[in-house]
Amino acid sequence: MWSLPDLLIQTLWEGFVAGVLYALIALGFVLIFKASGVFNFAQGIMVVFAALSLIGFYEILVGRLGIPAGYAAAMVALIGALGIMLLLAIAVERIVLRPLVNQPDIIMLMATVGLSFFLTGFGELAFGGNPKVMITSALGLPTGSSSIDVPGGRINVQHLDVAAAIIATILIVSLGIFFQKTRIGRALRAVADSHKAALSVGISLNQIWIIVWFTAGIVALVTGIMWGARSEVSFALEVIALKALPVLVLGGFTSIPGAIVGGLIIGIGEKLGEFYWGPLMGGGIETWLAYIIALVFLLFRPQGLFGEKIIERI
Repeated sequence: MWSLPDLLIQTLWEGFVAGVLYALIALGFVLIFKASGVFNFAQGIMVVFAALSLIGFYEILVGRLGIPAGYAAAMVALIGALGIMLLLAIAVERIVLRPLVNQPDIIMLMATVGLSFFLTGFGELAFGGNPKVMITSALGLPTGSSSIDVPGGRINVQHLDVAAAIIATILIVSLGIFFQKTRIGRALRAVADSHKAALSVGISLNQIWIIVWFTAGIVALVTGIMWGARSEVSFALEVIALKALPVLVLGGFTSIPGAIVGGLIIGIGEKLGEFYWGPLMGGGIETWLAYIIALVFLLFRPQGLFGEKIIERI
């Protein structure tokens, strides 16, 4: 490993970018879990739905309304996609969450499973089932790559990866500050601890849930743009969201810093495993190593690195 420092640096960089994007996916799960105490099974399809909404709006503006393709049309489409995520947040609160206040967590989980299947079917009906190309250039995201001299040789850095890492970091830090230092953040933690206690001090569950689900929708849109720009936007992208599970196990289901640290551990760990040990084991380590790391970690610290250890009196 140390005899090829350039390859090690290249692998660490690719693992860092993947880790930041994993953290971005996990952040959507953390926001919903902090507000409701329930794992949002629909977060993965929300990523796909948000990205397809952006592309769909752009195609309508350019293809049907005759607006010139480019940055202006992309910004209008972006606003339209944000509007869709806001409507989705309101609909989820009114139709799904409000009737289920104080119901067991398993009921809430099954509600998000149903929401996931609904969004999948509705998304295929509205946008079709074929993969779509993300409007990367129209959004102003950089393309191309640069070579950088490092000890032992040179590494190749994709400009899009640099932009993705910067945007994801800014978003994660901003949300962390927002939910830790603001009144909404304190209200969110109160709701997560007890719905009844939050209601007793005048906190509106309905408003908090709309804010949290809309914020999770924004995160899903950014995630869909970044992942879609690296490959394409299809319903197969939903599977990537499952990588958030080991990230959450490592970092803790309620911790934003935990999502960051867990994402970096998983991202860098699976890249190192695939590059250095994959050939010895027939390849494909990247698809399952994250789950093995999470399983081993569960044996020693079930609540995660930054999760709260819950002690119940018997």
